[in-house]
Amino acid sequence: MDSVTEETFADRVLGHDKPVLVEFWATWCGPCRMVAPVLEQIAAERDDVDVVKVNYDENPAIGQRYHVMGLPTMLLFSGGEPVHTIVGAKPKAALLRELDGVLAVR
Repeated sequence: MDSVTEETFADRVLGHDKPVLVEFWATWCGPCRMVAPVLEQIAAERDDVDVVKVNYDENPAIGQRYHVMGLPTMLLFSGGEPVHTIVGAKPKAALLRELDGVLAVR
């Protein structure tokens, strides 16, 4: 799973040709550590969505721009716009249900 910064966000997320799930995380965030391996699995298993992460502490402007209020927050971008928000650590099945529900209507 690639890390995205303020410098790479536009190319890697906004200008990407397929949906991108962006996880906002921080090293001190316990739930972020819980969801990280789940997102790694999803990234490895799915080719219809890219999964990237943004360290909120190192890149706060991105999170502020998209009104990220808690960690972990995952934003699904499609066509350069955020189309769905997931807040908090969730099991893989729950994350996939949410993703599939949104991606099915795209």
